[in-house]
Amino acid sequence: MADLDVTDLHGALTHRALNSMNFLNEVAQHYPDAISLAAGRPAEQFYAIEDLHAYLDTFCRYLCDELGYDEAEVRRTLFQYGRTKGIVHRLVARNLLADEGVTVDPDALVITVGCQEAMVLALRALRADDRDVLLAVAPAYVGITGAARLLDLPVLSVAGGNDGVDLDDLAAVVKAARADGLRPRACYVMPDFANPSGLSLDLETRERLLQVAAEQDLLLLEDNPYGLFPAGGAERLPTLKALDTERRVIYLGSFAKTALPGARVGYVVADQVVGHPDGTTSLLADELSKIKSMVTVNTSAVAQAMIGGKLLQNDCSLVTANRRERATYAANLRALTDGLAARFPAGEITWNVPSGGFFLVVTVPFPVDDTLLARSAQEYGVLWTPMSHFYDGDEPIHALRLSCSSVTPEEIEPALDRLTALIRDQL
Repeated sequence: MADLDVTDLHGALTHRALNSMNFLNEVAQHYPDAISLAAGRPAEQFYAIEDLHAYLDTFCRYLCDELGYDEAEVRRTLFQYGRTKGIVHRLVARNLLADEGVTVDPDALVITVGCQEAMVLALRALRADDRDVLLAVAPAYVGITGAARLLDLPVLSVAGGNDGVDLDDLAAVVKAARADGLRPRACYVMPDFANPSGLSLDLETRERLLQVAAEQDLLLLEDNPYGLFPAGGAERLPTLKALDTERRVIYLGSFAKTALPGARVGYVVADQVVGHPDGTTSLLADELSKIKSMVTVNTSAVAQAMIGGKLLQNDCSLVTANRRERATYAANLRALTDGLAARFPAGEITWNVPSGGFFLVVTVPFPVDDTLLARSAQEYGVLWTPMSHFYDGDEPIHALRLSCSSVTPEEIEPALDRLTALIRDQL
């Protein structure tokens, strides 16, 4: 029998970060009768099977009418292996201009298998030797910390603070790392309605963050899956990439929340110039495509066509395409915060009130872990996410994350009733 011991496999496989991703994606399947305030999935009520056919037809017409493809070329584009950097790069560039005010050379884009691959490509390229480290604002999305560990890239935590990122701590962490002989390559940050904290950076903090990155000669990995979903009358702020004048920002994009999660299409904007020993230069996107060619070869042309068709049907603006979704998430977020306020008026339990996005964090006076989550699901019929999944270390974390995105308005009140019962019993 060719059995293996886990100690003979990559060390990251036993780390909590890698277990967390599967756990968070699958927890609802283990407790099908529980109401889920855990999943960060987009709402499903706006999806229609017939839309898929319409997206494909729209994209095929684009290939013929705008790019001048004949029938054989259209068939080859959809059915064959494709360009490693993607076939919807021009449309994504138009989307970035329409929705973010960012002018991007389409050649600076790599279309990836979800944003997760974009993270892996960027981290793999930046990890040159054992001195290299990644910085991440805590609490951090487990997808980035897990990917970094899988690539043997240590992660140093930067305090989030009340403003979403503590810039003094960022500078201090960079300086301390360099004093220890390490090389901080980039800082991962989610400026809009971050997962898991729900926090956003105000305009002044964004501008100061870019300034600190320049002073410390640091790249920023900007992840923006939730930026199109401000709540109520909140205005959208410019992304770091829109404010970036020095190519400090590697921009990680996803269509999972704004288009079709099942398509698994994301992208990375990597317009940094890479110098070579012979004096020539290339774009960082070109270097990332070399890595991609050894990982996924190319992103599914059919999946890209679905995304391309949806973009084309909405003049390449997903702001327009997500008006219903934005209203739904805003209403659900308000229902969660209002519901918590009605149930805990005395202040024994606290929570933040994000200005948009999918998530908020509830702070409680007792440790929150997976054991308590299992009890919550089994005995109280409600799911949520322990915040301990988003921190390194084994210290007890007295907080849980609630998601408003994939729950219906009719489910929010009973879900909060069940959560309240659990909390009061714990108290």
